[in-house]
Amino acid sequence: MKIIAVIPARYEASRFPGKLMQILGDKTVIATTYENVVETGLFDDVFVATDSEIIFNEIIEIGGNAVMTSQHETGSDRIAEAVSNIDCDIVINVQGDEPFLKTEPLRQLISVFKDDVEGKISLTSLKIKLKEKEEIENPNNVKVITDNEGFALYFSRSVIPYPRETAVKAEYFKHIGVYAFRKNALLNFAKLPMSPLEIAEKIECIRYLEYGMKIKMIETDFVGVGIDVPEDLEKAREILKNQTLK
Repeated sequence: MKIIAVIPARYEASRFPGKLMQILGDKTVIATTYENVVETGLFDDVFVATDSEIIFNEIIEIGGNAVMTSQHETGSDRIAEAVSNIDCDIVINVQGDEPFLKTEPLRQLISVFKDDVEGKISLTSLKIKLKEKEEIENPNNVKVITDNEGFALYFSRSVIPYPRETAVKAEYFKHIGVYAFRKNALLNFAKLPMSPLEIAEKIECIRYLEYGMKIKMIETDFVGVGIDVPEDLEKAREILKNQTLK
C-alpha cells in the first residue's frame, strides 16, 4: 500500500492573503509544514499542490516536491488534480496552514486503512473535543457530530448540537481538516458538483455527506494552530519560540 501526503496550498486565502509565505521562525509557514510532514517518516512521498508560482518555487528551492495545478475552490479538488497521475493507494490531505501537526494523528488515520481489510472505508478525518464556550461558538472552528459508530452526520460552523436540553451536557468536537482518502474516492469526489450545503457553509467535506458517502472520524488529543487570521500566526510564533527554549 503506497501512502503519500499532499499539502494543498493557495496563496490568496480570503481571510489572510499570503499567509503560507509568512515567516515562522526562520522559514515560511508552508516550508515549515512541508518539512514537518516529511520528518514524520510515514509517507512514501510528500507533495505540495498549488496554483501559485511563489509557493511552487518556495518548495522547489528547499528541495521539496511541488505540483502546479489549476485554480480550485477546495483543497480536495486541488489534490485530486495533483494525484491523478501519481501512483498511490492512500492520499493524506495535510493543511498547509497547520504547521505543527504531529506524527501520531497521521498514524491514526493511516491505521484506519490498514485495519480495514475489506476496504469499506474510503475517507477518514480527525476531530478533537472542544471545551471552552468561545471555541465552541467560533465560526472558524468547524464542528462535527457523529453517529454511534463514529461516522460523521454533519459539519457546521454553527454550534452543533444545539444545547436546548440543559440537563444533559452536550459534547462538542472540532473538525481538524486533515483527511485520508483512498485515491479512487478522491478522484470520484472531484467529479461531483459542489452542493448547496457545502457552498453555504464553506466546508468541502459536506459534499461527501450530501452524495451519500461516509466519513470515519477519529478522535485525537492533538492541539495545533490553524493559521486562519494574523492573530493565529502570532500564536504559532509563540509556540515555536517556546519549543526552541526547551
